[in-house]
Amino acid sequence: MYSWAMLFDVSRPAVQVAPGVAHLPGWLSVSSQEALVSAVREVARAYAGTPMAMYRPRLKSGQMSVHQLHLGRFWHYETYRYVDNIEGTRVPPMLESLRELASPALRAAAEVAPELAPWAESFVPEMALVNYYPPGSGMGMHVDDFEESLAPVISLSIGDEALFRMGNTENRNKPWDDVLLGSGDLIVFGRPKRLAYHGVVRVNDATLPEGCGLREGRINITIRQVDARASLSC
Repeated sequence: MYSWAMLFDVSRPAVQVAPGVAHLPGWLSVSSQEALVSAVREVARAYAGTPMAMYRPRLKSGQMSVHQLHLGRFWHYETYRYVDNIEGTRVPPMLESLRELASPALRAAAEVAPELAPWAESFVPEMALVNYYPPGSGMGMHVDDFEESLAPVISLSIGDEALFRMGNTENRNKPWDDVLLGSGDLIVFGRPKRLAYHGVVRVNDATLPEGCGLREGRINITIRQVDARASLSC
């Protein structure tokens, strides 16, 4: 079991970016970041060469610049649904360390954005999506509407700084809020922004802290509840 040392960055106070959106800088200590990177890297190596390997998805608009690894559930772009296996290979299990992070992350976020409070004790961490952003990469504005549940999305940043853009629920245009995410930052977004367009405008190369587990680039880990009727007692 991991012992997660939470270390807030007092130089960058926690803020409510918008209703239902909380940003907590420096929420994960550098040692905790390194432990997460190590755990994710171990899974990626174990599943290399299988249908569940880390890969760059190809969409109708082209191939993504980020590399994705799914834990707990796999979003199958071709059939547009969550699956638990492909060609007989089961999805890598959800890391217990990420499960343990979900509740304290939501409790901390709810202190900043009270709209998140109802989920602090009921959220079920069913899957995690790991996105690796190589130097020079980004992600266009999109909506996370794959899940049946409208539970908040818990997002952790490790590595190089990234300019995160939280938009509106209508389209990819303004108004939006830009947030600079550093290594160890936590951002949580739920209603009324759960289905808002959002993306990563850019990654600022060579800005990662020593000891975070990466030599370059950025890892973003989003923890999600997929099923609307999921229960912690299950």
